[in-house]
Order: sequence, then C-alpha cells, then structure tokens
Amino acid sequence: MSDKKKAKVNAVPDRIQVLLAEDEESFIDALQIGLGAEGFAVTVARDGNEALARFEERDYDVVLLDMMLPRLSGIDVCRQIRAKSAVPIIMVTAKAEEIDTVVALEMGADDYVTKPYRLRELVARMRAVLRRRPSDERDAPDDHFEVIELGDIRLEIDRRRSIVRGEEVHLRRKEFDLLAILMENAGRVLTREVLIDRIWGSDYFGDTKTLDVHVKRVRALIEADPKTPVMLTTVRGVGYRFDAPAPK
Repeated sequence: MSDKKKAKVNAVPDRIQVLLAEDEESFIDALQIGLGAEGFAVTVARDGNEALARFEERDYDVVLLDMMLPRLSGIDVCRQIRAKSAVPIIMVTAKAEEIDTVVALEMGADDYVTKPYRLRELVARMRAVLRRRPSDERDAPDDHFEVIELGDIRLEIDRRRSIVRGEEVHLRRKEFDLLAILMENAGRVLTREVLIDRIWGSDYFGDTKTLDVHVKRVRALIEADPKTPVMLTTVRGVGYRFDAPAPK
C-alpha cells in the first residue's frame, strides 16, 4: 500500500462525507450551513486541482462538482475521479444548455443540477444517488455468477464484465445496468419510464436526456455501426428494445 493510501483519512461514520468543489463564496457559505443541518459533513475545494487533492485525502460518499471551476474544469475533475472511483458525482452548472448536460453525463456524472437550485431539491438528489450506490456485498463468489449471453454480447452480471465480439469493453455502471435490463427482456419494448425507474430509481428528478446519452454510449460500444443500430433499437414514442442478432 502506498504512503498516499496509508495517509487517507477515514470518514466519520455518522456523517455523510461530501466533497464540494465550488468557487463562488455565496454558494459555499449557504451549502456549508444548509448541508450541515441535513447531516452532511462538507469539505470545500475552490478549484479543480484542489478538488483532486482533497479527493485523495478522504473517502467521500458523494461529490458535488461545479462545472466551471478555476485552474481545472469540473469536467476534467469528473473524468479523473471517475477513472479510479465509482463515488456518486453530481455536476452543477450555471448553464441550462443541453451540451453541458450531455458532456457531464458522458464523463460519468450520476446526475446534474442547474444554478440557481433549491437546497431541498439538491439534498433530495444527493440522497437519491446515495441510495443507488452499488454494494460490494452483492459480489458473488468466483465459482458461481450470473451470465446473460445473446449473440456476440456476454454480460457477467456479478463480475460486471461486458464482452462484445470476444473483446472486453468498459461500460460505466449505469450503462451496464441499462444493457443488462434490455438483454434480460430481449424482444420486448421497455418504455423510457420503466428504464429510468429501474436504473435511476422512482425518485429521479432529472429529464430523459440522461437515458438518451446512456443509450448512445452503449450503442457506440456494442453496435457495428452505431448510427444504424440493429440490436439496441428505438421504438419511437415508446422506448427501447434489444433485438438479439440472428445466428450466423
């Protein structure tokens, strides 16, 4: 174990540890008071580089990450955190443009909020992503695990491995869950509402762009031609369907 890992501070068990990456003092002051009253312990980073440094010092339960940070953008911070951790990340943006939302989700963010937001809404989103965290206790022994295999795609559910045309590909947590649900129901149309409820939970506050982004990323990894999908297909006005390729 490296000295860095040995020096990592253990979280206080009765407080939810939050890394707040934000450079606007008015938001920092309000969130420290408001989140503190809701049972969260808040560590503040005022730029992107400091956010990465603080992340290495402690085990956090959730990261609240402003997109427009000084020195290193929130998008870059999100990318680097997600490369080594599955900690829930909520992106914060002052812009309501779709491109900001899409980029944040593609970098691995679990949810997003747009400034100005209400504390009650933010706390609800934070608690929602915390409830959806995967548990290490669900891992199965190596000698027994569930597999879904259709055509050239093999999903090892408990190991969370995805193999496409004989090669392992990296699916993020919710992308894996999306593909698994669709493959389990191959040939059936699953509505957007059902997919969102199954993957993000019935208390999800976001819009359906989140689902669309995840579908797009999954297609890019499993389809021979993502622009003309033949497996993960859209049923207009309803939802999505997984069609197993015919045997060759």
